[in-house]
Amino acid sequence: EMGKDGFFGPAAHLYHRNPPTGWVHFEGPLRPHAFDLAALPAQTTPAPWNAAEIVANAALRLRFWKCAPGRMDHLVRNGDGDEILFIHSGAGELFCDFGHLSFAAGDYILLPRGTLWRIESAEPLAALLIEATQASYRLPEKGLVGPHALFDAAMLDVPQLDEQFRAQQSDTERWQVRVQRRAAISTITYPFNPLDVVGWHGDLMVARINVRDIRPLMSHRYHLPPSAHTTFVADRFVICTFVPRPFESDPGAIKVPFFHNNDDYDELIFYHAGNFFSRDNIHPGMVTLHPCGFTHGPHPKALANVLQQPKSATDEVAVMIDARDPLDIGAAANTVEWAGYVDSWRTDK
Repeated sequence: EMGKDGFFGPAAHLYHRNPPTGWVHFEGPLRPHAFDLAALPAQTTPAPWNAAEIVANAALRLRFWKCAPGRMDHLVRNGDGDEILFIHSGAGELFCDFGHLSFAAGDYILLPRGTLWRIESAEPLAALLIEATQASYRLPEKGLVGPHALFDAAMLDVPQLDEQFRAQQSDTERWQVRVQRRAAISTITYPFNPLDVVGWHGDLMVARINVRDIRPLMSHRYHLPPSAHTTFVADRFVICTFVPRPFESDPGAIKVPFFHNNDDYDELIFYHAGNFFSRDNIHPGMVTLHPCGFTHGPHPKALANVLQQPKSATDEVAVMIDARDPLDIGAAANTVEWAGYVDSWRTDK
């Protein structure tokens, strides 16, 4: 498939005698990348602004936050953009301007720009921090399938001004707020806990949804493109969620992704859980980055199942970010790169 605008625009399907990924040698900056974020070291105390930077561009900044159990002894506020926390592992409590929210693995937590927040966790935490620096996050247009497709907006949880929230308030304890603006940190000290809200109303708020509450679009005759699984939209990038779904049941339907050039977008996928049916030697906690113009598709083992899958359904959960502008790789990601990833499509090894 050659396509425009990340599967949203015009496209052509070309039928080849051989897989377009059948190379025997690959040189140059277009090569793909794979990073094992599970191998990154953990912080001893939770401090999100010290999270490892994985990729970034002018509209998007992706970090991986990995820390030991603990209680944040300060509050943070992002002045550069909206933040989404995707909880890869761990569970705990989030306290913010809007109240208290419990979280667990598989949660997306949307934090609008300017929100004060902190977490407490009784177990190790690993999370993606996905920062949108040019505009607010919004839900995708659902078109013909209607506004309740993928998930109903009623499934979005919001924080509560409950007893746990009131118990952590203090008028006498000193608290620091560490504010990120233009990637620099300022520290503001208060003689009280600024999380002292007693009520709120409006249509801007912290919200949460778990991957278990996302219902994938399916087709028994056609392998839907990744754009069908869009969860959040920002300026210059989208976030998609792949969750378990039945394979296409029509005998003639293609049951693996198309080979495609990823024209117009850089494609990044974070592998959260399960067995990734179109990839080989990929485990939870890894990230792949396929730059714009790089031809890719199913690995050779997956390609053997193009018309007949050994199972009736996928069991993978993954987060995909499609970025309209090139992504620059962070120093931390370079330390955990699998250099042989480009050869994982080769059949002559």
